[in-house]
Amino acid sequence: MKRSRLISDKLIIALEFVFFLLLLISASSLLQSCEDKCETVTSYIMMEPVYKTTEEVRNGFGIKEPHTIESSGKIYVFGEYLLVNEPGNGIHIIRNADCNPIPVSFIAIPGNFDMAVKDYILYADSYVDLLAIDISNLPEITLIKRLENAFPNYNYEWGVGYGGIDNLIVTHFEEKEIVDIQTDCNNRANFWERNVLFIGSCVNCSAPQLAGNTPSGVGGSMARFAVSGENLYAVDFNSLRVFDISTQTDPQAGNVVEIGWGIETIFPYKDNLFIGSNSGMFIFDNSDPTSPYLKSQFKHVRTCDPVVVDDRYAYVTLRSGSECEGFTNQLDVLDIADLSNPFLLKTYPMQNPHGLSIDGDILFITEGDFGMKVFNAADRNDIDNHLLDAITNVHGFDVIAFNQKAILIGEDGLYIYNYSDPTNLETCGFISVGEK
Repeated sequence: MKRSRLISDKLIIALEFVFFLLLLISASSLLQSCEDKCETVTSYIMMEPVYKTTEEVRNGFGIKEPHTIESSGKIYVFGEYLLVNEPGNGIHIIRNADCNPIPVSFIAIPGNFDMAVKDYILYADSYVDLLAIDISNLPEITLIKRLENAFPNYNYEWGVGYGGIDNLIVTHFEEKEIVDIQTDCNNRANFWERNVLFIGSCVNCSAPQLAGNTPSGVGGSMARFAVSGENLYAVDFNSLRVFDISTQTDPQAGNVVEIGWGIETIFPYKDNLFIGSNSGMFIFDNSDPTSPYLKSQFKHVRTCDPVVVDDRYAYVTLRSGSECEGFTNQLDVLDIADLSNPFLLKTYPMQNPHGLSIDGDILFITEGDFGMKVFNAADRNDIDNHLLDAITNVHGFDVIAFNQKAILIGEDGLYIYNYSDPTNLETCGFISVGEK
């Protein structure tokens, strides 16, 4: 009798345990089911692409009389000339002998955002094409080669392609309306539908851009083009493209190195390429110029990230703002003595740093609405206590410091400063931007 009751009790306990397990499995399934069916409402911006035919774009190239710079973009210094990009429209060529800027001509290039020069050949992007332009006899300028479809990733951003339509190029997007769409909680990616781009987290909805050894020139810290030796390097949103320019008049497409997302700038230094992205700095070994490879990476929070390098140190500005999607404003000084292991030496808080340039121990940093600051950077651990001068009446986008002249591009103009006395910058030239 006792044995029978003991067996019965054990059976009841076993059944209760099985029932408990069934309850756990059932609850887990219900939770999983809830997760699978989780939905939310996402606000999407409907962006309608505006197209031009490739024929329209390619026929838009031309040499024009100099005119007022309507908007400011990248800058490039080549000998006594300044090259100023007017975003999407072309390049202004300005003679700057004796700090007296005189416009020479305007090269109309639809879809131009970047440039670099070697041996009097100007390389410039035109949406998907790479142009080689002879500027050896100014103001006589000649287009000598168009490398078609050199930048197939031009039409790629926000995580989606713009869609391939034969003989058409997306020149920009027009915002149509904001719509609320019910989506899966775990999948709220941007998408195409009926040739309209829906952007779920658009911060700065503008047309995408591609991305600067003498007689080569000097590019700014925002450059996406760079010349090093016999090669031109260009970064787009996710890759590094190599072009052979050993025959300067006949550029040839070479290797394409996939890097990752959010690539922004390129800065060549000795046998290395320093590439800024919105998540960090990449160092590529360029000892084999046709096949650069990743040597190391320094990561930081998501934000804009131009880079300049001087000997064993790299200077990186991180900035907040709409297109940067970050909240950090600082200067990072990195020790790159061991290129395989860059590390953070010091961080300095800034107001809103944009471009930067260094000449010896003199460090120039543009600060957007806050102008430009000049530091003595000899002691990398104490830069903030060695402010030499500050320009506060300009909106500073990028700067090139070269041969005792600092070329600053801002919203309202191109400024030229003499910094032979870096504690007292002297304005010695100016060209207005945006005045009709």
